[in-house]
Amino acid sequence: MRIGVDLGGSKIEAIALMPDGSIAARRRIETPKDDYAGIVAAIAGLVEAIEREIGEGGPVGVGIPGAVSRQTGLVKNANTTSLIGRPLDQDLARRIGRPVRLANDANCFALSEAADGAAAGARVVFGTILGTGVGGGIVVDGRVIDGVNAIAGEWGHNPLPWADDSERPGRPCFCGQSGCIETFVSGPALTHQHRAATGQDLDPAIIAERAEAGDSACRSSLQRYEHRLARAFAHLINILDPDVIVLGGGLSNIARLYRTVPALWSEWIFSHECETGLVKNRHGDSSGVRGAAWLWPEAGK
Repeated sequence: MRIGVDLGGSKIEAIALMPDGSIAARRRIETPKDDYAGIVAAIAGLVEAIEREIGEGGPVGVGIPGAVSRQTGLVKNANTTSLIGRPLDQDLARRIGRPVRLANDANCFALSEAADGAAAGARVVFGTILGTGVGGGIVVDGRVIDGVNAIAGEWGHNPLPWADDSERPGRPCFCGQSGCIETFVSGPALTHQHRAATGQDLDPAIIAERAEAGDSACRSSLQRYEHRLARAFAHLINILDPDVIVLGGGLSNIARLYRTVPALWSEWIFSHECETGLVKNRHGDSSGVRGAAWLWPEAGK
């Protein structure tokens, strides 16, 4: 058995993942607000409750909305700001009495889908969450690649490639730069782009639904989005050349993306053919917590 924990801004979820990929227990609580000690206690409490329910212990992996600095061992780049500058893995290990592995939540998503999800059996997997932001994770031969700076896969914080004059310099990004991929292909970006073109304030799902129903303005907004997403993925494919790209987040539910984006991206890919697949996630909202459990490929190793 492995225990996975998904630490989010509003909730903390924990599961017991069995060797066959089944979930034997699941618990969820609200995330303590601006309370680091409370978060440590909450995670430890969930682990203890899961183990009491199952009647055995196991290795613990935790997905976090940030990364761990290789230099300091402290959390950085976290949306849950109370984690920043804290030795979360060490504090949790002391609390529960065993080593704890931490990983970025997008890395956990990619690992889950590579382990037994939509990319099972693929050697090189890129998983990306297209939601409020744009995160990414890389898995090679079943292991997360986090990089020497713990930022591997941070695809959303590179400039939109092959930008035209209408796309430069681009909107400011929270990272401090302008024109990042995230500011063009996130959910809020699609809403913003449609509002700028039409004055309508629509959710991405509604834009997609109306586009399919024949609304010309929504179709134009979605086509513009698809063109930008295709360029962004082409740039990624030119660098990483993954077997498969797995989409997560709310925008992964737009079915036409899996048809239209691969039909577009060949224009910018440095190859006469492209065998990279674009697929929807298999585990949905459970991918993050499952991936956290899979941070231990074999129990305790």
